[in-house]
Amino acid sequence: MTRFDASEPAERRKLYADGIQAHRERGDGFVTFEVDADSVSAAEDLDPELGTPWVQFADGTINVDCTDEELESLKGLLSEFPVFKIDEIHRSEEVEGVNVRISAKADPNRIGQFVDAVFARVYGLPEEFRVWVVDL
Repeated sequence: MTRFDASEPAERRKLYADGIQAHRERGDGFVTFEVDADSVSAAEDLDPELGTPWVQFADGTINVDCTDEELESLKGLLSEFPVFKIDEIHRSEEVEGVNVRISAKADPNRIGQFVDAVFARVYGLPEEFRVWVVDL
């Protein structure tokens, strides 16, 4: 894997698939995709309590943090990706929001489509946001 960021929708989906494939080849840890906060205007109203949106993938599981409102959007999105299912929702007493683990038994391209949809539709990001592979 030679590139670590992308901002065009097709490039982002390829970046996710490449990152997931590289993660699978290495066989340990996880891969984290994080939004470049500078590529998102204040108009998108990112929750400062939750920080910059990110999505992790490891061992067939997608991991995200979200608000209760974003969780409802995520549930709606999952209806369009029937192979993906919520495995666990964890609510911490110390932190606002929820952590959601989603089973993702699919090929890297399909997972990439889902990850991009999470950023765009669940987090409400503009079409041209930039995402980075920050941990592989």
